[in-house]
Amino acid sequence: MAPRWSRNAVAALAAPFLLALLAGCAGDYPQSTLNPLGDFARIVDGVFRTTLFWATVVFVLVEGALLYVVLKFRGRPDDPQPKQIHGNTTAEIIWTAIPALVLAMIAVPTVRAIFRTYRAPDTANPLEVEVIGHQWWWEFRYPEYGVTTANELHVPVGRTVTLRMTAGDVLHSFWVPQFAAKRDVFPGRQTTMWFTAEKPGDYPAQCAEFCGIQHGRMAFRVVADEPAAFDAHMTMLRASGGAPPAAATASADGLRSASVGASVALDTVAADTAKAALPPEDPAVAAGRQLYLAKGCLGCHSTDATKPMGIGPNLAGIGSRSYIGAGSWKNTDDALVRWVQNPQAMKEGVLMPNLQLTEAEARSIVAYLRTLK
Repeated sequence: MAPRWSRNAVAALAAPFLLALLAGCAGDYPQSTLNPLGDFARIVDGVFRTTLFWATVVFVLVEGALLYVVLKFRGRPDDPQPKQIHGNTTAEIIWTAIPALVLAMIAVPTVRAIFRTYRAPDTANPLEVEVIGHQWWWEFRYPEYGVTTANELHVPVGRTVTLRMTAGDVLHSFWVPQFAAKRDVFPGRQTTMWFTAEKPGDYPAQCAEFCGIQHGRMAFRVVADEPAAFDAHMTMLRASGGAPPAAATASADGLRSASVGASVALDTVAADTAKAALPPEDPAVAAGRQLYLAKGCLGCHSTDATKPMGIGPNLAGIGSRSYIGAGSWKNTDDALVRWVQNPQAMKEGVLMPNLQLTEAEARSIVAYLRTLK
């Protein structure tokens, strides 16, 4: 039978390797920073890997030396008193110089990365987005396109995005793990960040600074679109202002060019033609639209991305968003009905009140919201 100390030694040596094996079995989680998909994220990842490398070197050398000394020079009952090295100048210089060198190897790339990430690269035609953090949702404004949306940041693949960020109430922190590092967002002060998405997809993001009881439900999505899909999304948001469809506009323009003299009459005919070109509205959608106005929803939630107003998220495009409640629930009809009926039951502390809607009224409003896409 092997001595007891041998079994314990084998177990002690095996434990770290088993832990490393378990770490290797980790899943590919969507909010992992270990799979950078942009130049900003790759710079930060480089700092992480540099630090990890030197930390590993130090760990292996120190623990290796410790194990060697413990096993080689373990004490025995008849051993003499070892030589004391307290005050040894040479030893103190060595164990001061080596850590300083290691810190320098970490500090130099870190400082370089700080300067590289705080200054956006000089690229042609960057996309500027204004970001406003609220309790507990995100507002995104696109000055170039004149539209505002909420909780879903669409960006074009391959085009640098510059974010100018502030907060409407308390301190928040903007974090897109696969594209960028964290950046604090302050009331009354602007901070900036940039990134370039390299791969189309839908990426989860999160507020990373405690900002109240619903901080954990202050998520958002970054949707990286191909340039054509991004332009189509911006066009959809601009059309939320009520512009008639292309077919109706073309028909009206034809009538206008045929009779140049009667401008007032033509305006009336053009409006009637545009209205007639629209498909008949579903009764549930019409009822939902009326309820949306009658219950005062428009006072807080604009449905026109070109005219941001109200204290709540802009709902232009809500019908095609992936999530509701700032990234908290899948955008299904049932989830949206529950939210419209009683938002406090789903996300306690939000400003939206319970309007005491019946389920039928809530479903009518949801039918209307589904058309906003």
